[in-house]
Amino acid sequence: MSSSIGEKCTQIKQEYDGCFNSWYSEKFLKGDASPQCDDLFFKYKECLLKTLEEKKLDTLLADARKDNPFPASSSTSSASSSSESSKKN
Repeated sequence: MSSSIGEKCTQIKQEYDGCFNSWYSEKFLKGDASPQCDDLFFKYKECLLKTLEEKKLDTLLADARKDNPFPASSSTSSASSSSESSKKN
């Protein structure tokens, strides 16, 4: 498994990756979607956010999201399209 962007986060990333891979293959693919690795995920996420802040990457990510936001989901897009076309009529 690969290292994390933050050296401090690599251990928790590896624990989360192992947990997720086991959950996915042993539970999720057999129909059990109950969460199993949430605690590890949130610890890893917290570590990543701190690392991004320390490396001053958090502001770059925020700027990139403003410049090029993720597109809306298809259900939202179609709803707004149909509402705009009804305004034109």
